[in-house]
Amino acid sequence: MSLALSSLRFRPSIVYRRCLATASTSTAPAKTKFSQSLDNGPSFEDFLSEEPAERIVLGNTKGPRLPSYLKTSIPSGESFNKIKRDLRGLNLHTVCEEARCPNIGDCWGGSKTSEGRNTATATIMLMGDTCTRGCRFCSVKTSRTPPPLDPHEPENTAEAISRWGLGYIVLTSVDRDDLVDGGAHHFAETISKIKQKAPHILVEALTGDFAGALEHVSLVAKSGLDVYAHNIETVEALTPYVRDRRATFRQSLKVLEHAKKEGVQITKTSIMLGVGETSEQVLAALKELRAVDVDVVTFGQYMRPTKRHMKVDRYVEPLEFNQWKTVAEDLGFLYVASGPLVRSSYKAGEYYIENVLRKRRQDNASIPPSDSKKPLMLPENRL
Repeated sequence: MSLALSSLRFRPSIVYRRCLATASTSTAPAKTKFSQSLDNGPSFEDFLSEEPAERIVLGNTKGPRLPSYLKTSIPSGESFNKIKRDLRGLNLHTVCEEARCPNIGDCWGGSKTSEGRNTATATIMLMGDTCTRGCRFCSVKTSRTPPPLDPHEPENTAEAISRWGLGYIVLTSVDRDDLVDGGAHHFAETISKIKQKAPHILVEALTGDFAGALEHVSLVAKSGLDVYAHNIETVEALTPYVRDRRATFRQSLKVLEHAKKEGVQITKTSIMLGVGETSEQVLAALKELRAVDVDVVTFGQYMRPTKRHMKVDRYVEPLEFNQWKTVAEDLGFLYVASGPLVRSSYKAGEYYIENVLRKRRQDNASIPPSDSKKPLMLPENRL
């Protein structure tokens, strides 16, 4: 070790004072220059102007504005909180949350009827929260390789549902094209366990199209469910632009037709309005659905979940929804739910028990066709 290094090593105070003096000397001119710049710079008064400030408008001013009838309150309540706690505790997912449904507080909150029945409805999403398809309207996350199925999910789902005291439950799922059977066995097992634990609960299964494999549709249809639902989502002409390329209008019709052939009493579908459809296209879709004996149809307003999804073409007025309800009933649908905030599973238990099940139990005969001479009054096409 050199003498210079040795002296530095044993005299740190001298080194510190020398460094401090050097730093002070080198930074002083820079600090003075900066202070002068501040002194010579603009003052607060220079930023003030007598001219009015330019108005800045945030958001999308070209698109249609959200009407007041589509705004909902923040969800809360005892029933809502209980369902949410149980879902978290059992690691279950719901389409209500994943798809950002505006009715989550209304459906989960529910109410008691005069007969003491709980009208709360929850839509459990089976097979995880990651879909293998990418529809342009849906906010559920997507991946080509979702996580594997949870083997305990059927049991956990049945256990949670049996706790809630509901009279009606909707089961849906993400599309799992990565699985050999599309998840049909998983779906059927869940329904079977629910019926074992709570046989009084009515079960609706809202499935995908299983890539057109009708044997998988049969498996779910024969699992003991009460309602088989599959959504066409939109009219045939817009299907390639709204849904994933692997989903087709004709394929969806075949799913609904096959489920009815397998003995399902009630089949159901849903249509979004406000994505660019015409009245003639909607009427044609309704006639196609009746041709395969679909019993229930719901109409709702498409609402853009994020800026990454397709835009809303227009917001449909409540009056037009009422008109479509009349048109569908005249075509012979057993029940129609139609409104801006209606979704496929919106208050499903309420309308099913009050309108559909009662009629089926009173009369098992087929629904008579509507009077063909009665003219259909289409909603005005404002596109």
